[in-house]
Amino acid sequence: MAIETRLRGTPSFSAIDKVVHKHNAEEGAVIPILQEIQSIYGYIPPVAIDRIAKITSIPNGEIYGTATFYNMFRLEPLGENLLKVCHGTACHLAGAERIAESISIEVRAKAGETSPDGKFTVEQVACLGCCSSAPALMINDEVYGRLTPESVRKALKKYRYGNRDGG
Repeated sequence: MAIETRLRGTPSFSAIDKVVHKHNAEEGAVIPILQEIQSIYGYIPPVAIDRIAKITSIPNGEIYGTATFYNMFRLEPLGENLLKVCHGTACHLAGAERIAESISIEVRAKAGETSPDGKFTVEQVACLGCCSSAPALMINDEVYGRLTPESVRKALKKYRYGNRDGG
């Protein structure tokens, strides 16, 4: 199942304006405004930062700074599938770097990037809580453990072609 936070439409001034006006009277409203805009579009479109600045008279740089300071905000749309590559201690010791390299080659994207075909967004995470199955990877809501480069390729193939049954 593809994750729900991917792009959900083209940014429109009216939708952005509605969110900003809803929160504009609040002290420190930038975070709730950004959260709501991200919930609509799946990310913070550049046009939204400009529009928030225009309506609130808060400098673009301050809004951008808030959006980039908190890792909960995205400035780019997510791919159809979110890959969380564990780099916790157990996974690191079990070969997380090798797994990350395999993913990078397979999807043509590194941590913090989305694949050119829009199918995958790769994230490096500190821990998935699957230490006994290291190295581990989460694809959307499904955890894969005791990975090898070959098992990574096989798992990604299922998501690339939309067949979760193995091929």
